[in-house]
Amino acid sequence: MDYTNADDAGVYRISEELAAVLTADFFTPVVDDPYMFGAIAAANSLSDVYAMGAKPVVALNLAMFPTDPKLFPFWKQVMQGGIDKMSEAGVYIIGGHTVKDTEPKFGYAVMGTIHPDKVFDNSKSMPGDVLILTKPIGTGIVSTGIKSGLSSAEAEAEITRSMAALNRRASELMVETGASTATDITGFGLLGHMHEVLAASRRRAVISAGSVPFFSEAVRLGGQNIAPGGTRANIKTYGPYTRWGDGVPDVRKLLLNDTQTSGGLLIFIQPENAERLRKALLGEGILAARIGEIFSAEPGKPEITVEK
Repeated sequence: MDYTNADDAGVYRISEELAAVLTADFFTPVVDDPYMFGAIAAANSLSDVYAMGAKPVVALNLAMFPTDPKLFPFWKQVMQGGIDKMSEAGVYIIGGHTVKDTEPKFGYAVMGTIHPDKVFDNSKSMPGDVLILTKPIGTGIVSTGIKSGLSSAEAEAEITRSMAALNRRASELMVETGASTATDITGFGLLGHMHEVLAASRRRAVISAGSVPFFSEAVRLGGQNIAPGGTRANIKTYGPYTRWGDGVPDVRKLLLNDTQTSGGLLIFIQPENAERLRKALLGEGILAARIGEIFSAEPGKPEITVEK
């Protein structure tokens, strides 16, 4: 694999038949519930392995906590949330490391396995690929609203369920239906992670902003120009690669750059297999939004065109 492709995880070939897929991720609390924070951190850490089409097998815990004894029950709940989510994924936690820190941070290093010839790296998107997204966009904006006291308990519960949901089954189904490749949507937002695949594959994309699913609370808050710093940074970073069509609302421009935590998979799949994948995902209760199409790169044409 080429490290310049900005793939979701590293891949190390062990033999002609086996490769290890390696990744690590941790972050500060994104929700108030300590148990769900641990579960979300685990789901997020696993997601890069799923995006590569691999099966996660073992994990190492990474934790940075204050050492105030009064907070120990809190940390226990965080740990339990992570343990339960890893168990749901069929992943063994075989160790880890804890560091004293004033601000809590939690996550995992994860190893998965895959056949070396079946890795879903960023260079493999194909002209004609259909883009299918498996979770709504907007967790960064809603999380900012929660921290500012501007979001309801219902909105927090909605994004918590989404962030804690594993991408396991979506990954298995994309492999079974012959997808070209995939990426998971996290800190760089939908457009940023799409850009990584397009740049590595030398492709371009046309997407419909109206076809992208958003959390309704994110649309409401985004309309008030409420967004985290990471989202605003993404707008500056990926703006040069994007051309906005007439009539795309400003709030959707913001949302398409929103930094996500434990977002869904963006799956690139040939049209003859796309409907079969969509039906399979929907049959499992997983979102399957068709949001755009991939074309060969052409001089003078933007990498990403966003239509209304």
